[in-house]
Amino acid sequence: MRDNPEPVVLALDGGSSKTDAVLVAADGTVLGRSRVGPSNHQLVGLDGALDSLGAAIADVTEAAGISEPPFPLCDVGVYCLAGLDLPVDEEHLAPAIALRGWTGSDLLFNDTFAVSRAGTTSTWGIGVVCGTGMNCAGLGPDGTSVRFPALAELSGDFAPGGSWLGVRALGLALRAGDGRGPPTLLSRRVPAHFGEDDADEVLTGVYSGTIPYSRLFELARVLLDAAADGDAAARESANVLADEVAAFAGAAITRLGVADTAVEVVLGGGIFDTRDAGFHARVAQRIHAVAPRAVLRRLTAPPVLGAALLGLDAIGADDGAKERLRAALSNG
Repeated sequence: MRDNPEPVVLALDGGSSKTDAVLVAADGTVLGRSRVGPSNHQLVGLDGALDSLGAAIADVTEAAGISEPPFPLCDVGVYCLAGLDLPVDEEHLAPAIALRGWTGSDLLFNDTFAVSRAGTTSTWGIGVVCGTGMNCAGLGPDGTSVRFPALAELSGDFAPGGSWLGVRALGLALRAGDGRGPPTLLSRRVPAHFGEDDADEVLTGVYSGTIPYSRLFELARVLLDAAADGDAAARESANVLADEVAAFAGAAITRLGVADTAVEVVLGGGIFDTRDAGFHARVAQRIHAVAPRAVLRRLTAPPVLGAALLGLDAIGADDGAKERLRAALSNG
């Protein structure tokens, strides 16, 4: 093992498609980085999740030049994991991770906390993720945390992210064709996206399996583009999603008691890449109705940065260490 510097934080951001890991020294130096496959236990099972975390740790120690890693590898492990939605999830994951002995102490968070911390300039704030799904989490200035189950319709999420919006786009195109709904640009744009002649052929493709159901998420961008181009039906649906983003953020702000502060609200996930200015404006308007001084920030850094910053927060690292870490990880 290398003599200097010693790793003090192992940070992991585990999701439904990939798992990122970084190993960090006390001064914020990044000693190693790695990426492996998914570690969401809801998708790959508990054993599969642990295997992915183990693979990420093996790769990051190798990247750090640690050929025979001792375990625990370092003082603090931060595990920001998708699928860590309810206390019962932590009841399963926490002892399983502790049993592996990877780190001296294990800090477990939902992966939305990594998004929040990666985008804030202080140690507290709100994070909203809107990609295929949607979730929100926040930390208050006193260390209080809030989170949501984020189990789609089951937990009362009326517009649970881009997957919902994509299915909605197909539905609007179909309704325009059969007379249940108004005319819409989506009648042409939805089938064109899949190289089909009309929305009915898209429906048939999804039903028969020639078009994977998961690809309907791609239509979220198609709908938001149509809304930006003035389509009324698309705008109505885009507004529903924007209002749900704001509802999550507003609820977190209210529960943390920070509505009168300049609370930072970090927006992460592919939906926020849209060129639809109306969507962004509505999100901002609805959040500012709850917290007039709120500062909205679009996340551009990788969420694993947030996981690593949570680790440096935990060990009381100075601002210089955090800035060094941020500079090293902010570009990808």
